[in-house]
Amino acid sequence: MGLGVSLILIAAGAIMAWAVNVDTTGFNIHTVGYILLVVGIIGALLSLIFWSSWQGPGTSRGASASSTTGTSERPRRPFAGRASGPARSFA
Repeated sequence: MGLGVSLILIAAGAIMAWAVNVDTTGFNIHTVGYILLVVGIIGALLSLIFWSSWQGPGTSRGASASSTTGTSERPRRPFAGRASGPARSFA
């Protein structure tokens, strides 16, 4: 669950807990609102805690590209169609 989903859950829970005035039988809509609030807050806290550990797509969990190459660029993968031997000259 991302931070955006957590904020939506918090907003929906706050609306259901405090802004809606409905008498229902079978379940209490205010209780559902409080549950959504708690789940949203827990999700937001977990998203913020693990935010720094997420490196994005294309990077490994090991050492980052900047620590191994000295630059901030991602390492390039070799082109699949390129010949692996020395360059040939057609003269």
